[in-house]
Amino acid sequence: MAKADVKLEDFQNIFSLKGKVAVVTGGSRGLGLHSASGLLQAGCSKVFITSRKASACDEAVAALNALPNKRPGAIAISVPADSSNISEIERLVKEVGNYTDHVDILFANAGATWGAYFDEHPENAFSKVMDLNVKSVFYTIQKFAPLLEKRATVEDPSRVLVTGSVAGIAIGSLGPNATYSYSASKAAVLHLARNLAVELGPRHILVNGIAPGFFPSKMANMLMKKSGGTAALSKASPNQRLGKAEDIAATVVFLCSRAGGHLNGTTIVLDGGKMWGASRL
Repeated sequence: MAKADVKLEDFQNIFSLKGKVAVVTGGSRGLGLHSASGLLQAGCSKVFITSRKASACDEAVAALNALPNKRPGAIAISVPADSSNISEIERLVKEVGNYTDHVDILFANAGATWGAYFDEHPENAFSKVMDLNVKSVFYTIQKFAPLLEKRATVEDPSRVLVTGSVAGIAIGSLGPNATYSYSASKAAVLHLARNLAVELGPRHILVNGIAPGFFPSKMANMLMKKSGGTAALSKASPNQRLGKAEDIAATVVFLCSRAGGHLNGTTIVLDGGKMWGASRL
């Protein structure tokens, strides 16, 4: 009997980001910093860290550049900018362009939240959250599009990721710490990603969203404490724990690598099944 002619593909480097250039907004702490660490350790040659506070960017970059397992010559670069200001976004793009003629990965992660009773939620807070979490994300992607297109191809498209939240899919926090503007903004930014996936796909730029549940971070810690604390929240999750740094880093690396090359306009929910477990009778 003749032996079957079986051809196997090369999957050895399917998660590699060797030589890629990435920009992470809101990258000086929390999920953004964990993601930047994952990008560097997966092989990126340059990772630009930006957030509003220069000192926070510098501290994050120092920690990233001290990583022992990044590729030779790989570097994190601090470019502080206030993403809530379009002129600052334009300056950010210009400064990144001083270091590189292209960008392969843009993680639009900068964001803000606000908690207040329904009857007391202030108009200026609603506007601030919507502007930073939705409008600024749109204009960050728009302004970086020329650099994202520069080396993008059908076989090796550039990647854009946006940070949503399970609060933008299910119901967010209610009561005294209700996050109406935050929940609405995260629903909006995830749908923005779907629209941009269709718009930018033909330009060889894939756009996807990530919707985290509770991860210990400066932004989430106060709400987590008021929601019962880490032990109670962990027990309430079907997998009995909260999100960890490696969970967000692994998801970002997956979406930006060959492994995620056919995902476009999707949302990956990172909450251990909590959103579904909450409806269990």
